[in-house]
This record gives sequence, C-alpha cells and structure tokens, in this order.
Amino acid sequence: MSTPDPNQTPRRAPSRVPYVLALVFIAVVIVAAWVGRDQYRPVIAGEVAPDFTAATFDGDQRTLASYEGKVVLLNVWATWCLPCREEMPSMERLYRRIDDPDFEIVAVSVDASLTGSLGWGSQIGGDVREFAEELGLTFPILLDPSGVTAETYQATALPESFLIGRDGVIYKKVAGGVAWDDEQNVALVERLLDS
Repeated sequence: MSTPDPNQTPRRAPSRVPYVLALVFIAVVIVAAWVGRDQYRPVIAGEVAPDFTAATFDGDQRTLASYEGKVVLLNVWATWCLPCREEMPSMERLYRRIDDPDFEIVAVSVDASLTGSLGWGSQIGGDVREFAEELGLTFPILLDPSGVTAETYQATALPESFLIGRDGVIYKKVAGGVAWDDEQNVALVERLLDS
C-alpha cells in the first residue's frame, strides 16, 4: 500500500448540483405542460370547439356559448380576402336553404377598424357592414379586429371555417373557400341537426 503524497491535493467528489437542477427543471416543465394542457390542443375535427368572444355591429358581445345547443358554421374571414368574398354567397344560400332556428352561421371578421390600423394578417381593414350589405348577407356578422378568434382557432389562412355540432364538437374544419351549399355540406348540416 502506498502512502499518500502530501503535495497532492485530495480529489473531490463531482458535484451533484447540476444534476439536481436539471431534474428540478424537467419537473417544472412537466408540471407546466400538464397544467396548461388544454391550451395546446389542436383545433381540429373531433375536438371540442374553443369559446370565443366577438362583437356585433351594435357592440354587443357574443360567444360560442351564445349559440349553445345549435349547429354552428363558424367562419373566420376578412373583407380584403378574395376567397372569402367568393365563399360568402354560398354561405348565404346555405343559410336560406337550411331554414332551421337551430342552425346558425356566424361569420367573424378580423378586419381592423376603419382607422387604417393593420388587422390580423397585416392588412388594412375594410367596411364590414358595407361588405355584408353589398353581398346581401343575412346571417350574423361579428367583429374581432384583434384577431383573437383566429388565433384561438389556430387559423392559418382566411377564410377558415368550422362546422360545430350541438354538442360543441367540431365536425368539419375547412381552410380556404368552399361551396357551402353543395349537397355534401347540406347533408352534413342536416345530419347534425337531426342528431
């Protein structure tokens, strides 16, 4: 057995502090993810539709809960969006064809106010009321110049639509314009109304 050299410094055991800190960090991330798990759910068909708040032309607030028990076609759009302009007449035809008090089309405009500020999508907003009158739209138009509804529904482009059943579940999600009055969409709305 050799004798220790008095000139040599004794070896210290490696510090466990970095490992403990790493474990604490991982635990915090896991707890934060678990607590906020509902915020990270994708907004897709088969999921419960998130609530939103938007204003009527008169300034009254509406939420998805305002239409509880109804089949709702939620459409996020803007006046400057050409596919939105092309899609709106088919939505109006669907609204007139499905003359049922339990069916509602709710079109949420993300146009900025007419002050010239930029709205969602970095576009200057148009006159939403004038747009609706020009196209003869009779379904509810709501205003959300902040774009919170688009963000809540994780919209990636305009228009984006969500067909929501009486149970609050999204049954169809469509990114881009669609002919809402075609037979397939009419049949789906009627099935949701019958269920």
